[in-house]
Order: sequence, then structure tokens, then C-alpha cells
Amino acid sequence: MPGYKHPCRYCGELIPPDSQACPFCAKLNPAGPFRCHKCRAPVEEKWKTCSSCGLKLEIPCPKCGEIVFFGDYCSKCGARLTVVCPDKRCAEEQPPVSPVCRKCGKPLAPGGSRRGPADI
Repeated sequence: MPGYKHPCRYCGELIPPDSQACPFCAKLNPAGPFRCHKCRAPVEEKWKTCSSCGLKLEIPCPKCGEIVFFGDYCSKCGARLTVVCPDKRCAEEQPPVSPVCRKCGKPLAPGGSRRGPADI
């Protein structure tokens, strides 16, 4: 028996509870609790750090620079809160939890900044 549908946290449309992306607005992680990008523990929007691993949950948006909750999207400009490795052979898209790429180990930006490659 299928479960009850839940509202998408971004657009409000009813979606299956196990959805990885909303079929209406196409945003990722539309249902369930927010999760820490480092340890995957449940976190809440009003928290400043993850209670499990201590990851800072208020970060500058890589696109607009505003300090926002480290969810999946910026609450100010709507951009995905990810950075892309500037190495063209790698180009791994990832959350800005480290100053180096999780795939190739190269710096994400000069000086360890958490800004995206467009800001380099």
C-alpha cells in the first residue's frame, strides 16, 4: 500500500513521501527533514550548527553571498547551495563543506574560499 503524499517544502504540491526530487518544481530533497551535508543527521532551519558533527549551518550563498541556512537552496536567491570544482577534468558539484574538492582534492577556490568557480 503506498504511503500518504506530503507537501513539497518548496512549492507545496503533494508528492510521494520517498521523492528524491519534486516532480512539479524539480527541486531536490522536497520532503522529510533537512539533513546535515557532512554526517546526514537531521537538522532544523533555526540551528546554527549540526548537533552531531558540529558543521556550521549558516553559510554564505556561493551565488549571492548572503548568509543563509545550509539547506539545499539559498533562501534569498533560490540558487543551489553547491560549488563546482574548477578543474575542468573533474567539475564535481558538491556542497561547500571543505576548501578542497571531495573527488580530486584540488582547491575549490584560491585561499580556501567557499565561493563557486564563477567567483574565482
